[in-house]
Amino acid sequence: MDLSFIRSLIIAALPILVAITFHEVAHGCVAYRFGDNTARGLGRLTLNPLAHIDPLGTVIIPILLFFSTHGQFTFGYAKPVPVNPFNLRNPKRDMIYVSAAGPLANILIAFLSGLLMAALMWLEAMVPGVVVQKIFVPLSAMLKYGIVMNIYLAAFNLIPIVPLDGGRIVAGLLPRELEMKYNRIEPYGLFIVIALIFLGLTRFFVIPLASLIYNIIMALLSLFIP
Repeated sequence: MDLSFIRSLIIAALPILVAITFHEVAHGCVAYRFGDNTARGLGRLTLNPLAHIDPLGTVIIPILLFFSTHGQFTFGYAKPVPVNPFNLRNPKRDMIYVSAAGPLANILIAFLSGLLMAALMWLEAMVPGVVVQKIFVPLSAMLKYGIVMNIYLAAFNLIPIVPLDGGRIVAGLLPRELEMKYNRIEPYGLFIVIALIFLGLTRFFVIPLASLIYNIIMALLSLFIP
């Protein structure tokens, strides 16, 4: 394992931790705002990544993907923040906001990462070259990776299959009778998603949605960057 590979792994690790941590905390914060104290009571409304790490989704899967793609791609997830919908003031409506909070947090992080990248480019001409090489270059690579990671994490979680966030949003929008029927697939939802991934079918939803999110972010950045 050469030093460049280790450097790439380190550059990818921090954006993953930031993405999944803010994703889960956003769910918990919005749930708390609407009356559910479950996540706060369990100490999950913290930005400390250790509280959200899932051994499989945060460590093993990202590392395996990173090695198998020779450092070109990795992906991960955290322990889901517990939400008790019965504690929400309006469970059906409020779960839509709780579910949407995670992907929206990732989209916001991607946008802010874009702003920081633009700031670094502006500052490059004002600092010594050694600072650019030792600090700005790896930081810029980290931010670039963070933009892609957060956009794809948001798009993936918006797949309309429960228990993913997109499925929760769809369930909240359906009439009560249809919602109950729709939620019956939840015990099999993760297996369905895994099957779709292995069949390569998730790309027909995730890639177009990720492209749309990316274009929206770039359009917003153009309003702030000359």
